[in-house]
Amino acid sequence: MTPIPRRSRRPLSPEAAAVVAASSGGLSRRALLGTGAAASAGLALSACAPPKPPTGGPAAVKLPTDVSDSEKILKWANWTAYLDMNGKETKSPTLDAFMQQTGIQVTYSEDVDDNDSYYAKVGPQLRAGQSIDRDIFTLTDWMAARVIRDQLCQPLELIQMPNVVSNLLQPLKDVSFDPGRQHSITWQSGFAGIGYNKAKVGRELKSLDDLWTDDLKGRIVVLSEFRDTAGLVMQSQGVDIDSDWGRAEFESALDFIEQKIEEGYIRKVKGNSYMEDLTSGNAVAGITWSGDIFVLAYDTEDPNWTFTIPESGGTLWSDNMMVPITSTHRSNAQKLMDYYYDPAVAAQVAAWVNYVCPVDGAQAEMEKIDPDLAESPFIFPSADYIAENNIQAFRVLDADEDIEFADLWSTKVMGN
Repeated sequence: MTPIPRRSRRPLSPEAAAVVAASSGGLSRRALLGTGAAASAGLALSACAPPKPPTGGPAAVKLPTDVSDSEKILKWANWTAYLDMNGKETKSPTLDAFMQQTGIQVTYSEDVDDNDSYYAKVGPQLRAGQSIDRDIFTLTDWMAARVIRDQLCQPLELIQMPNVVSNLLQPLKDVSFDPGRQHSITWQSGFAGIGYNKAKVGRELKSLDDLWTDDLKGRIVVLSEFRDTAGLVMQSQGVDIDSDWGRAEFESALDFIEQKIEEGYIRKVKGNSYMEDLTSGNAVAGITWSGDIFVLAYDTEDPNWTFTIPESGGTLWSDNMMVPITSTHRSNAQKLMDYYYDPAVAAQVAAWVNYVCPVDGAQAEMEKIDPDLAESPFIFPSADYIAENNIQAFRVLDADEDIEFADLWSTKVMGN
């Protein structure tokens, strides 16, 4: 596979559209890098197999008083490199346009390094009914399922979000962990695979085996999200991660990863902060997320940064926006969620982050920004692209497996 460099509607008001256009100049990150793109388009997120909901009906949840009408503020926790934000200026054209259009002042924080560490921090506070000083947090499907199950997020008023209702891609409208999308809205989806600097490595990396060479020893980073790192290793060992397998296959992958750590090939097992090792040059390759590598190429002005799906396959996942149970600004949060489901705004974000866009109509809008990106399989993948590259969602774990496998990962790989 050749890596691809980079990353009835209710339109924006003319004023907001003008702000976005003026702020961005209509340029995408890929266009600024001057790199090319080609492949199939369309979306195949139905390949995801998100967690199943808990059995039994939920108990009634008492919601805090919403003060959005009197407090035009919003605090949003997200992952690193996940918005149209020039790292050198730390400003987002689309977020600035939203604030100008609505009068809502948004504090945007890159708080989430990985799902477990973030949930370990905020979960106890939410269960105790304490504010976490955030009005939106963005978590991956399996963790979103846990948050919804534990009733730590608020129900959403879809009637207040016409863009979401109209433009959320059909495969994402009725996910098993949140039927009818009553509590969560997809932010972006993406792949895990191999990210590397072609100039520093000196060759193409096509398989996981290509990482375990003497010249790369100690210069490899891998993700602390076991569904991605262990998932890729399991695929390389011949396991279909979206179907039946058990503890034996999982432990085999963990034993392999543990061995590579002990042998000195893997420098760090990290969350989103793995980007720091790649930026500093302490690492030159690893198991990474797709869009991060395109962000890195732009921020470092080095087009040698490359992302590829390993020959044995890659993983597919989605992250979701939710309103914490203690937030007092649900209405403001819903306005922001709905704003980002305007296809023109969604395309603007996708042109920078290069993750799989969940918004119907965004591909047509991307044609106006960057026709090459409108054909990128990293943003608009087809079902054929996902099948041909063996891109799979990590199978659903039941509650007992979730605990068991997390403990194994923590003990064997994370050293806890």
